[in-house]
Amino acid sequence: MTTRKSHLEKARFDTRLSKEQKAFFERAARLGGFRSLTDFVVLTVQKRAKEIILEREQILASKKDSEIFFDAITNSGKPNQKLSEAANEYKALFSK
Repeated sequence: MTTRKSHLEKARFDTRLSKEQKAFFERAARLGGFRSLTDFVVLTVQKRAKEIILEREQILASKKDSEIFFDAITNSGKPNQKLSEAANEYKALFSK
């Protein structure tokens, strides 16, 4: 008989805190309605991690978009025939 591994395998994360930090975090967990200090830490850190990742991905995407845009402007080729015709039509319409 084969056993299926859970898609959420567990891993351990250990840290050392001062007594003051632990008491402070426990108080925040209680006031926040969390079941335990562990739940508080995991959920809070997970939320902040998502925010950081989204922010960084937006910055990188924005930077990449800017590079593509400015590359297109500075390294553009000559306009093709259709673009030239459209520009001439525009000028004819608005130069009267």
